[in-house]
Amino acid sequence: MEKGKKGVKIAAQNRKAHHDYYVEDRYEAGIELAGTEVKSIRAGTLNLKDSYCLVKDGELFIHGMHISPYEKGNIFNKDPVRVRRLLMHKREIRKLHALVKQDGYTLVPLSVYFRDSRVKLEIGLCRGKKNYDKRDAAAQRDARREMDRAMKSR
Repeated sequence: MEKGKKGVKIAAQNRKAHHDYYVEDRYEAGIELAGTEVKSIRAGTLNLKDSYCLVKDGELFIHGMHISPYEKGNIFNKDPVRVRRLLMHKREIRKLHALVKQDGYTLVPLSVYFRDSRVKLEIGLCRGKKNYDKRDAAAQRDARREMDRAMKSR
């Protein structure tokens, strides 16, 4: 590997998002973090469940993402569920804001990962699932599992 190239290491995923939403499109954003928060993410102590993204005053923010305080950090530790700013190009933010405002979409964080030592967030442009959609998806998954079992036993 080249010097400085470390690839992608997933720190956390939001599995519930795929259960509750149809993911139409995916975007990558940086996160504005403090140093102790990065160390805490490296330790794997973050939770994306029930988090969401909002556009306010032309900037993108993530709400509800919980990053546990760093064990060895003292006065530098921040509030675990504070609102954090996301870093994207202005035209991308405007495009997302227009879609969310009119079409019934929502912005849901899908995963947090390290790309070349930088913390990145994958955001999904999502449309909500109804209860019958969730049941249908579960039935299809079970049917696929049964077919795989039948093929394996032959």
